[in-house]
Amino acid sequence: MESVKVGVVGAGTVGTGTLTILAENADQIALKLGFHLEVRVVCDLLIDSKALPPALGPVVKTKDWREVVTHPEVDIVVELVGGTMVASEVILGAIAHKKSVVTANKELMAACGAEIWERAIAAGINLAMEASVAGGIPIHAVLREGISGDRVAALYGILNGTSNYILTEIERRGAWFSEVLAEAQRLGYAEADPSADVDGYDARSKLAILAALAFGEKITPSDIFTEGIRRISPIDFQYAHTLGHTIRLICAARRTPEGLLLSVRPALIPVTTILASVKSAYNAVWVRGQYGEDTFYYGRGAGSRPTGVAVVSDLMRVAREIRYGSPERVSPFAHERLGEYKPIPITQQKRAYYLRFHVNDRPGIIAALAGILAHKRISLEAVLQLPCQTKHDLPFVITLEPTTEQAVREAVEEMSHLDFLLEPPLALPMEPPL
Repeated sequence: MESVKVGVVGAGTVGTGTLTILAENADQIALKLGFHLEVRVVCDLLIDSKALPPALGPVVKTKDWREVVTHPEVDIVVELVGGTMVASEVILGAIAHKKSVVTANKELMAACGAEIWERAIAAGINLAMEASVAGGIPIHAVLREGISGDRVAALYGILNGTSNYILTEIERRGAWFSEVLAEAQRLGYAEADPSADVDGYDARSKLAILAALAFGEKITPSDIFTEGIRRISPIDFQYAHTLGHTIRLICAARRTPEGLLLSVRPALIPVTTILASVKSAYNAVWVRGQYGEDTFYYGRGAGSRPTGVAVVSDLMRVAREIRYGSPERVSPFAHERLGEYKPIPITQQKRAYYLRFHVNDRPGIIAALAGILAHKRISLEAVLQLPCQTKHDLPFVITLEPTTEQAVREAVEEMSHLDFLLEPPLALPMEPPL
């Protein structure tokens, strides 16, 4: 049977992994498909310096993505440039020329993936995006098809490998955030500008996509409450361990009677939960269904070859449709149409909380803090103070009984003006056992 021909735009980390797999695993891919996937065109702004796998055979090399989307032999365009500007032009250009698209672009798919899918439907082609979230975990396929008969009640994930690496190294070695971040940058886990990772924006885009798949609603990423990990320090892990918890950047999506509640933020989770065992640059997703109950998915969240596997798997799925046809395409968002998401303010969430303070010690501090909490009708659960050598920068923790995020915010704002505090209190939710 005639091969399905592929054009790849972007030969960076993920592009290189994808091309390597297509070259080295070509025979196995053909055995599974019944035909070959053939790379015809590769585009990259630095294509002259790229060493493509010899096993690919002869390919057209170009710096202009337009040559890929207009090439008469290309059946599927693979967009791996990232960002939203050029990537959007590539994808829309491919759709305009009635070529199916495979993408790993989380930011673009989170922002306007539903609209792009509508264009793909109108053009009669397919759109696949498995690699856009947790590259080494086939979580899209799970939500789209594997457990599609269930009704998802909640989804919790660790979706950013850089942040998870930093947090677990702070925990393991007692190192400071700035030290571990610099190390992550040297190792290639973190970019020179790490804000997308450590401030939660990368994870937010991924959660927006997964929530759309899980709940069938169009999620606007900016509606998701997002906090990063910059303020987490070794002392927080010491106190968390005392409480039988650890700290992770948790992406949470829960169905409530009022609607969906979404957040990306560092949180304390019990060490007995399965997410607590996810360390280094790994990702994981825990899903609770109304009927199937709990399932868990774990693997590499990024990297050249794990993400490349997701891209190639998408290519194979789309290629089958091109060769054998499909009467009804399965939406990459798992639902024929997405409903409009009406965000529920995170301020309505009710949780136990961890408050960490750094103070210049003097009599009356606990009384002053307890008075503010009592005024906000917040019940104090415990006060913890580990041994400390200095009274001029004394850390201690207060844990709170379950209360609303709104009440905690109001209390923290009032506490922040107290003259014995060296910095504003750090407030982290304490998630119940998952």
